[in-house]
Amino acid sequence: MAVFHCVRVVFVLLFVCGSLRDAVSFYLPGLAPVSFCEKEESEKHTDVPDCKSTIELFVNRLDSVESVLPYEYTAFDFCADEPEKRPSENLGQVLFGERIEPSPYKQCQSHGVCLKSYNTEKAEEKAKLDFLKKGMLLNYQHHWIVDNMPVTWCYDVEDNQKFCNPGFPIGCYVTDTGRAKDACVVSADFNDKDTFYIFNHVDITIFYHVVENEAAGARLVAAKLEPKSYKHTNMEKPDCKGPPMSLNNKFNGEVKIPYTYSVKFVEDKQIRWASRWDYILESMPHTNIQWFSIMNSLVIVLFLSGMVAMIMLRTLHKDIARYNQMDSVEDAQEEFGWKLVHGDVFRPPRKGMLLSVFLGSGTQIFIMTFVTLFFACLGFLSPANRGALMTCAVVLWVLLGTPAGYVAARYYKSFGGEKWKTNVLLTAFLCPGVVFADFFVMNLILWGEGSSAAMPFGTLVAILALWFCISVPLTFIGAYFGFKKSGIEHPVRTNQIPRQIPEQSFYTKPLPGIVMGGILPFGCIFIQLFFILNSIWSHQMYYMFGFLFLVFIILVITCSEATILLCYFHLCAEDYHWQWRSFLTSGFTAVYFLVYAIHYFFSKLQISGLASTILYFGYTMIMALIFFLFTGTIGFFACFWFVTKIYSVVKVD
Repeated sequence: MAVFHCVRVVFVLLFVCGSLRDAVSFYLPGLAPVSFCEKEESEKHTDVPDCKSTIELFVNRLDSVESVLPYEYTAFDFCADEPEKRPSENLGQVLFGERIEPSPYKQCQSHGVCLKSYNTEKAEEKAKLDFLKKGMLLNYQHHWIVDNMPVTWCYDVEDNQKFCNPGFPIGCYVTDTGRAKDACVVSADFNDKDTFYIFNHVDITIFYHVVENEAAGARLVAAKLEPKSYKHTNMEKPDCKGPPMSLNNKFNGEVKIPYTYSVKFVEDKQIRWASRWDYILESMPHTNIQWFSIMNSLVIVLFLSGMVAMIMLRTLHKDIARYNQMDSVEDAQEEFGWKLVHGDVFRPPRKGMLLSVFLGSGTQIFIMTFVTLFFACLGFLSPANRGALMTCAVVLWVLLGTPAGYVAARYYKSFGGEKWKTNVLLTAFLCPGVVFADFFVMNLILWGEGSSAAMPFGTLVAILALWFCISVPLTFIGAYFGFKKSGIEHPVRTNQIPRQIPEQSFYTKPLPGIVMGGILPFGCIFIQLFFILNSIWSHQMYYMFGFLFLVFIILVITCSEATILLCYFHLCAEDYHWQWRSFLTSGFTAVYFLVYAIHYFFSKLQISGLASTILYFGYTMIMALIFFLFTGTIGFFACFWFVTKIYSVVKVD
């Protein structure tokens, strides 16, 4: 019944978290709207501090689906603003390589921004122009921000649908065979072979609505633009006429690129401020696929739940009744199945130190993931709150050192271990150290490539300070209480002499069981995994945290049930080595994740270059390790509960 209760809980969560997507009040909690007034109006409303007279446009780092390396706006030698104080960035933004800075786009009418000149005979200027061409060749995208909203480029796609991209390209390239790549397909004028076309003009449209009975001024509800390419006939007074701004790949000499823009304001009374992200999110056709993913996962859960329920309610019930009715010595000699190994089932596993360390780190990751997804499901970590998701995850991981140390110490003590100093040091440094070493190597590559994703040295020191000064002491505190507490009491005594394990069939041998155990949990998550990888590597916006939280719950249930099912079969085959096997059975889901990530790289991504390839697989290995510890810990705890439960209700002499 407990299993079916879990399934019912999943349906309730499905309704609650699914409904949060439509609850406008959950889009931007804690972020106050900003009103904008004319300069004269702003002076009148001095009592309203949020009534601003200037609309600021910020620029963010540029990225590409063909390269893992993001770059700062200034790396491409675009028009830069006078040096000003940059907006403060949180830890999550720094980790994701976001670099927000003021832009020179400040006037509220058609305006020239700057004129860039490049002489290909000068090495320094030629290098800048070549880097700009490389950006267009790899389809690097601008990301602009107005009033914390992405400035979107909306265009028609299949079936008369409109897709709003929170970015727009630098330019595009027509190959020497005449094939138009990427954004060059938008205009028939982009037709010269082996030529780059730079989008040096943008038409910006800002939509607003006047606030009535709430506050003074107007609020911005959308910001859209259309990138264009013009070789202006008059550089002094840009007229947005002439052929497109082309850069022949073989041209030598001086090249002048004027950058211009125009702004217009449109009143929109239909869009409310609280739902101003909807037009971006609704243009992403993910919802139907997400529901299919949930239903697919629920079918797997129901199948496993039925199997586990059948074992618990029928097979186990009969086993326990039969075992408890055996009174005579002759009956006891005829024992078979899982009761036979009662004297060995709680025998300490080999490499108990390592298993306990993995359990401690896995517990830390599990709680961190649950809390982060719960807050994200409620809307506190929405896309509007930039970098909040990663910041929340890192801070939670640092603060959860205590349960990691406690769990590792408690289970190590129950395994009969006595090297408590080694245990606490490994818990504090082994898994985090592997992750940090991988991350540091990736950071060195980013430094070498001059990418904006390279973490500054000061931030790196701050991360180490959080680890050594907060996480490690908390781990020691948790370990202290874990070792101080008495060991976990088992329902049956362990025999001094280990029982011989009979010859196993192919299906009850360790490796086949472990390989089979990870298939069903992976089947529950692989569709959701596709969207997560898209958000990371294809720079698509991820916002369906309600679905993700439900998939998390389904993954926990599936890992638990699959491990319990296989654990029961192995105990019936008189194989009592369940501790490591239960961890590896559900942990093997991470291997399927790794295989899928490799498939995704070759089939979905267009990444080129050695540095980008190394970065992709380096970061993927970090994710796979975290996922291994997370799923493995779920499997072990589920199996530990199951084994303790069944041996506590059977009579043992």
